[in-house]
Amino acid sequence: MAYLDEAGHKLVSDAVAEAEMQTSGEIVTVLADRSDGYTDIALLWAAGAAFTAMSLFAALPQPFLDLWDGLVGGWSHEWTTGELASMTIALGLIAFAATWAAQLWEPVKWLLVPGPIRTARVHAMAQRQFKVGAEGRTHGRTGALIYLSMSEHRAEIVADRPIAEKVDAEVWGEAMGDMLGHIAAGRIAKGLAVGVRDVGFVLAQHFPRAEDDENELPDRLIEV
Repeated sequence: MAYLDEAGHKLVSDAVAEAEMQTSGEIVTVLADRSDGYTDIALLWAAGAAFTAMSLFAALPQPFLDLWDGLVGGWSHEWTTGELASMTIALGLIAFAATWAAQLWEPVKWLLVPGPIRTARVHAMAQRQFKVGAEGRTHGRTGALIYLSMSEHRAEIVADRPIAEKVDAEVWGEAMGDMLGHIAAGRIAKGLAVGVRDVGFVLAQHFPRAEDDENELPDRLIEV
């Protein structure tokens, strides 16, 4: 899913090029639809629903049996052990399938993914993207990644060790706040450009541009 058109991509890329005119640091921007499929979370919810349904039936079987007898004609009968076991399994399968199907609808899916798990998955993906696209790929190890994951409503700024040793996490938090304010209002390209500007300003303070500095990483926005 593409979030930005050509003009949006150009706005972000131009912001990167402008920011890097003042610093030897290199800024990489990545825009992702989501950081994980969360299939394991959906499976856990479905399994939990199945076991809950089977446990309720084991604890209070009569309401379920009365309902079933009513559906098939209204006549009650003596349930055998095999029939009870089959009913338990059937209820579990129905609960599992219904919960899994409900999570195919995106609003329900994201409602059931806990915030801390979203944050952890976005952080892990940002680290992977950084290792692939920026870590250790500049002469002075001065690469920084701005990673935005739209579905989780999360963003990360990851930097090479020399940068991390000089810049406190709180500083990146301020840059993040400026960026996310625009993104929350639907101005994705503007938000990324503002984030790039703020990161570039911080890098320029600690890693000013040298006369022989070369552009070592692409300025373009990577949309995945």
